[in-house]
Amino acid sequence: MRSRRIVLTLTAVAMAGALAACGQAGSSGSGNGGGTASGKAGCAPVQGTDLVALTDDKKLQNSDNVIPAINEKAASPALVAALDKVSAALDSPTLIALNKQVDVERKTSQAAATGFVADKKLTDGLQKGSGAIVVGAANFAESQTLGEIYAQVLKAAGFSTSVKTVGNREAYLPALEKGELQVVPEYAATLTEFLSKGKATPDIDKTVAALTPLGKAKGLAFGKPAAATDQNAFAVTTAFAQKNGVKTLSDFAAKCSGQATILGGPPECKERPFCAPGLQKTYKLSYGSFTTLDSAGPLSKQALKAGKVSIALVLSSDGSLTTTS
Repeated sequence: MRSRRIVLTLTAVAMAGALAACGQAGSSGSGNGGGTASGKAGCAPVQGTDLVALTDDKKLQNSDNVIPAINEKAASPALVAALDKVSAALDSPTLIALNKQVDVERKTSQAAATGFVADKKLTDGLQKGSGAIVVGAANFAESQTLGEIYAQVLKAAGFSTSVKTVGNREAYLPALEKGELQVVPEYAATLTEFLSKGKATPDIDKTVAALTPLGKAKGLAFGKPAAATDQNAFAVTTAFAQKNGVKTLSDFAAKCSGQATILGGPPECKERPFCAPGLQKTYKLSYGSFTTLDSAGPLSKQALKAGKVSIALVLSSDGSLTTTS
C-alpha cells in the first residue's frame, strides 16, 4: 500500500479515524456485499491477463490530479513555467506507462524520467532560472519518478537540482513549508483534504481553487495540475470488458448489476462512501457478493486475473493497467 494514498477516501467526519485502516489488507473470502441484486443476472468474473480501469464517468471520486507543490519563496516564473510544462505533458496513460517501467519492467525512476523528458522534449524552450532546488519525493516509486522528472527539467532551466526521498506527507510537507525542500510532486484532492477535510471535490478546478488559499497560509504555491491522476478506480479484466461491452462504470452498472457480479476490495470498502456505497448511490450498482481483498494491491489484481471477482478496487495510475479495453 502506497504511503501517501488514502485509498478509501472518507467524508469529512469519518476521515481522521480511518487512515490506518485504509492501509490494511483484508483476508480473502466472500461475504454478503449488501447489494440489491435480487432477480438480476449480473456478470460473472472473466479470467484474463490484462486489466483495465473503467471510466468514472459520473465523478464518484475526488480529483487527485498530480500537481507541483512549491515553497512560495522559490516560486520564480522560470521555475513555475518549467513545472507547468511537465504538467502539460503528463496524462493518465503516460503516468501508467511510467509506473509500468518502474514497477513491472524494473527500470530505475531516474531512467524512466530521462526517457519521458527526452520523448516529450521538455527541456526545449525553457525560461532560464538559477539557484539550488531540492525536489522532495515520498517513499513510493511514482513520487520518486515524478521528482526525477521535475529535477531534470529544472536543471535544464538553469537550476542546480537534487532529489531527496523524505517519506510520507507528515514528513515532507513541513520540510517544504520551511524551505528545506523547494518542490514536491503532490496530489490535489489528497493534499486539500490533508489541509482541510471536506474541501476536495471531483472537479479539479474547484479542488485547486480550494487548495490555493490553504497552501498560501502554509507558505506554499502550486503549479498547474496535470491531467494525470492517482486515485481510486475500479478495474475489470480486458476480457471481461470485451465480453460485456463495458468501458465506464455507468456501462458496468447498467449491464452487470445482479447476482453473478462479485465486487472485490478491502474490508472497509463495504462501508466507505467512495467504495461500495458510492457505487450503489452514484451508479445504482447492485452486486451479488463481496470478496475481501487488499487495498488496491496484488491480491486485488490477482483475484481479477484469476476470475475470482468481476470488478475490484485499484489505483488509476497502477502500472499493471492497460490504457484501452
